[in-house]
Amino acid sequence: MGKGDKKTGKGKLAMGSYGNTRPHDHKKAKPVVAAVAAEEKK
Repeated sequence: MGKGDKKTGKGKLAMGSYGNTRPHDHKKAKPVVAAVAAEEKK
């Protein structure tokens, strides 16, 4: 199991796909961007 295995996180990362082992988590991404933008304004 590695980069060629579609069912593992490494395989999904290598192929650029998403699923249960590599989910799209938009909830975590937005606050980080907002926090960085807030720090730049200071």
